[in-house]
Amino acid sequence: MAETHFHKRLWSIAWPLILANITVPLLGLVDTAVLGHLDSAVYLGAVAIGANIFSFIFWGFGFLRMGTTGFVAQAYGNKDQRQLQQVFTQALLLAITIGLLLILLQQPIFQLALYLMQGSEQVTLLAQRYCEIRIYSAPATLAHYVIIGWLIGTQHSRGPLLMLLSANCINIALDLLFVMGFGWQSDGVAWATLIAEYSSVAVGIVMIKRSQLFDQWLIQRKTLTTLASYSRLLRVNRHLFVRTISLLFTFAFFTAQGAQQGDLVLATNAVLLTFLLLISNGLDGFANAAEALVGEAIGQKNPIGLNQAITTATQWSLLTAALFSLFFWLFGPLILSWLSSIPEVIDQASHYLGWIVLLPMVAMPSYLFDGIFVGATRTQEMQNTMLCATFAVFIPAWWLTQSLGNHGLWLALTLFLMFRGASLGFYFKHYSQTQRWME
Repeated sequence: MAETHFHKRLWSIAWPLILANITVPLLGLVDTAVLGHLDSAVYLGAVAIGANIFSFIFWGFGFLRMGTTGFVAQAYGNKDQRQLQQVFTQALLLAITIGLLLILLQQPIFQLALYLMQGSEQVTLLAQRYCEIRIYSAPATLAHYVIIGWLIGTQHSRGPLLMLLSANCINIALDLLFVMGFGWQSDGVAWATLIAEYSSVAVGIVMIKRSQLFDQWLIQRKTLTTLASYSRLLRVNRHLFVRTISLLFTFAFFTAQGAQQGDLVLATNAVLLTFLLLISNGLDGFANAAEALVGEAIGQKNPIGLNQAITTATQWSLLTAALFSLFFWLFGPLILSWLSSIPEVIDQASHYLGWIVLLPMVAMPSYLFDGIFVGATRTQEMQNTMLCATFAVFIPAWWLTQSLGNHGLWLALTLFLMFRGASLGFYFKHYSQTQRWME
């Protein structure tokens, strides 16, 4: 009976998050569809460059979501309302501060980023205007991460789905109004995204307010104004930041090495990485649910609940990964034909489908253990294993397999994912044997 209860709890948290993850790419698809009907490709190119710059910048601060979830889940399990308020408020202030710093430092950031992108003069000019508008969404975007982290940690998993759906709906409506109606072109897309981000944050704040966990203010002023009170939050977020930068480096290096093998390989890998995006969207839902349930069990000092949460998340992650592999094996060629209409790209990508069939089972442990370690706020281990996976596994594997061409590159990425899961699994086994999860 207890096992059935945990399966229901896991799914009640996971399914809205899986749907929310799937909606994330819709913002970019809507922008592409609207601009793709204008009379010049320069607007689409400008937004593509600008959106990539912001994806890189904002993804680097994804620790605000993960760090918040772990602390909140533990406080939620311990029924510590004061700590719930303190984590949210401190993380929100940190997010807004970073967002304001990004606004202040926008000129050197954009000059370097646009130089590295190497677009045409007209595209670069339009991309710069796009960036100069959208940068003012930085506080909202980073606050958005904190709110989603808090909602996952308190097991209000439908909240992130509602936030992202509202952002998508507003973005679609404003894209059509600003671009098609007012003729603002790429500037209109930037304004639409900015307004959608702030609207989404407003929806999240309303949901947090309705949770009644802020009905009585329990935080002392010194916990918000004294740097020492942020020490644990900053330490955990520092580890997650280094981890994220290492992950970004790995995928940037993967893309760059593919580009050096020619435009065809670059396009092929871009298509194949879409499969990895689908895998992460599916498996992240269970990893996020594990964050909430593991953190709750640790907050309650409940080893039985912790084991049940981990076992249930593992079972569903394994099943989902196996279904992904089966699906890609059966329908991989059909999906390729949907993702590209270029015969050369489809033909080239078909040679690498074996890696895609293998990836779900290889990557699953890394996603699952990420969720477990975030819930336990064991972020130093996440940082160290990611650094080792990047610089002691991925880079050497790429160097030794350059003669294999793009197959060598995919082998290096597979070993990178495999090592991440195996090394976190080593820490997991050690902590389980020594009963250190509750420390």
